[in-house]
Amino acid sequence: MRFKSQSRRVSTRCDSGDRLFTECSTLASREARSYIAAMKVKDADILFIPGTTGSDDGHWLSRWQGRLSTGRNLPSRDGDADNPAALAARIADAVNEQPKPSVLVAHGIGVAAAIHAIGKAKTPIAGAFLVSPWQPAEAMPTGPLPFPSILVASRNDPKYAFANAEQLAGDWGSLFIDAGEIGGIDAASGHGPWPEGSMTFARFVSRLKPN
Repeated sequence: MRFKSQSRRVSTRCDSGDRLFTECSTLASREARSYIAAMKVKDADILFIPGTTGSDDGHWLSRWQGRLSTGRNLPSRDGDADNPAALAARIADAVNEQPKPSVLVAHGIGVAAAIHAIGKAKTPIAGAFLVSPWQPAEAMPTGPLPFPSILVASRNDPKYAFANAEQLAGDWGSLFIDAGEIGGIDAASGHGPWPEGSMTFARFVSRLKPN
């Protein structure tokens, strides 16, 4: 599966030595310059898509969702890892039931499902913040995404090779953030409170174009 884009975008890479979530978020805004329009959280439906283990109260996904008035969590279900197509269908349904444009925030297998859901979405998707991608079986969709995106990956993620994540960012036209060796970027790796990620996400959303 490939996605068409109105303009060609080339992935930008930010390394962990670049003051990861400050200068790099500035680069994100520059790369998406054509989208800058001061979107506010209230202007969008923020859909949080967890990985196979879900997102308990200690996970950064749950923490962020709890602080955002327009944030919604898509609960994980048994079998999501073995059936990403079903998860993608639930994501598309969640996007389509909202009148506002959606911003997708996905972790783990949720990243793959979110990308698979794009072609099924009828309501506009304004952007995507993608963390620690994982695809257990079928190939990940490639081709430029039709909206701005950031992909954050760890060099020692136990479920997905760093080089593969970097390649995905290039395929999708995403800003790629090299987070260094920080595990799976989940509660188990100590990323319950994840202030650096939260700051980057807030800046990313503020620079998206309302549809």
